Amino acid sequence: MTALSLNQRAALLSVILLIVGLCIWEVTIPAQQAAGELTEYERLTGGGTPKAGVPPPSKVIEKAWEQLSDPFYDAGPNDKGIGIQIGYSIYRVLSGYLLAALLAIPLGFLIGMSTIAYKALNPFIQVLRPISPLAWMPLALFIIQDSEQSAIFVIFICSIWPMLINTAFGVAGVRKDWVNVARTHELGSLRTAFIVILPAAAPTIVTGMRISIGIAWLVIVAAEMLVGGTGIGYYVWNEWNNLDLTSVIFSILMIGVVGMALDAMFGVLQRYVAYSE
Repeated sequence: MTALSLNQRAALLSVILLIVGLCIWEVTIPAQQAAGELTEYERLTGGGTPKAGVPPPSKVIEKAWEQLSDPFYDAGPNDKGIGIQIGYSIYRVLSGYLLAALLAIPLGFLIGMSTIAYKALNPFIQVLRPISPLAWMPLALFIIQDSEQSAIFVIFICSIWPMLINTAFGVAGVRKDWVNVARTHELGSLRTAFIVILPAAAPTIVTGMRISIGIAWLVIVAAEMLVGGTGIGYYVWNEWNNLDLTSVIFSILMIGVVGMALDAMFGVLQRYVAYSE
């Protein structure tokens, strides 16, 4: 029998930890629910209300099967499938994210290649970068007066900084002798940027893009809780208002799965553009 590889052992350990965690959760939850039930006097008199308890994993799995078996149903404004809700969220994330990339990457090239541009723009970057994206939401709602566009703007403003900073850092870190060789061959600035600087800085740029997509997915949930209507954030908030904790936990898991998938996509891209000297 061949020995397991490192990745196989790690995967096996992850599965074991998951099973143990779910078993502990399943065993301990009924005791918590029993503590939240009505007393016999309250049931006889009709007084009191039962407390919402944390559901066991078996209930969450049942909810997941129910939702994922028909993820795209549409039964009205407040009753849409999880696939539709996630689709709205991904649309908003990608819209704001792509707009940020269109601005951040060219501007990052300019900052990385020009000391004057860096010194002129750095104060603005340092002031705007630490501001919480959700702090922009009231201003966006007042100026744009559209919840959908306001959510996209919030994604834009939170996605731009990691891409901008990493692009500028990657461009500024390109070896000078490579740039000098391009000048020796009389390449113009634009051709130098595409032929020499972009391939060399690509790993750092993609790292910034990977960080940005994670932040964007993180922020969209909170933004949709504020603007409402559709999206996975609204779904979580709506199920919480209905005290359906099973749906809340299921939606939290779906948020994690989608976020992991987005990160994995950029992980593949990051390995593709990586190079060795």
